[in-house]
Amino acid sequence: MLSVKRIFSYSSLFIVASAVTASGGQDGSYEGLIEPSEVVNVGSQVRGILEEIMVERGDRVKKGQVIVTLNANIEKAAVNLARARVEFSRRKVLRNRDLYKKKLISIHDKDEMETELRITELQFREAEAKLELRTIHSPVDGVVVERFLGPGEYVGEEPIMKIARIDPLYVEVVVPVEKFGTIKKGMKAEVRPEPPLRGRYRARVIIVDRVMDAASGTFGVRLELANPSYYLPAGLKCRVVFPSG
Repeated sequence: MLSVKRIFSYSSLFIVASAVTASGGQDGSYEGLIEPSEVVNVGSQVRGILEEIMVERGDRVKKGQVIVTLNANIEKAAVNLARARVEFSRRKVLRNRDLYKKKLISIHDKDEMETELRITELQFREAEAKLELRTIHSPVDGVVVERFLGPGEYVGEEPIMKIARIDPLYVEVVVPVEKFGTIKKGMKAEVRPEPPLRGRYRARVIIVDRVMDAASGTFGVRLELANPSYYLPAGLKCRVVFPSG
């Protein structure tokens, strides 16, 4: 099972089209929807009991940050055992190196001890890797949207929490087919969030749909909106103004 199930914000723009109008306002603006650029369901590659969850709903997280640990008593014991075997095999090889030089042991015995050392080293690395799987890191910079499980609960294939990446944000807009050809990838547009959040923000067109929705006579456009301060939340409606001409 993958430790992270990524759900990219590739929501169908035809679904968005049914939720927002494609008719332009008097100022030439179009209604849009501000969404996370990525939503991630965070799970575990291994089954076990949740020992600690370091974040709550609404917390900001950084990519690579430890957010969950599973009970790892067995894995820690396995690491200690594997380490002891490596140390023993290493001492054994060192002790018998001089004996080989003096021809007191055969090349076969020497090879056997060195092979045993390599095997124990691999077993040690394997034990460390299994222990590392009991610690879960955030796969993205973002905010915790929802927690599904808590400490003491058993985790299997279900997600533990959901994290949304809101820098950058995506702005999904549907516009009438008459605008096709005038809106191009890379062009800038102005985004005006709905009250109570106000202001005007610059966004860049990153996707222009090449397939129209014949029923509504519209096509979809996605813009990327920088949000380094996390000031703008996702889920807002907005107005988008594209440059004229």
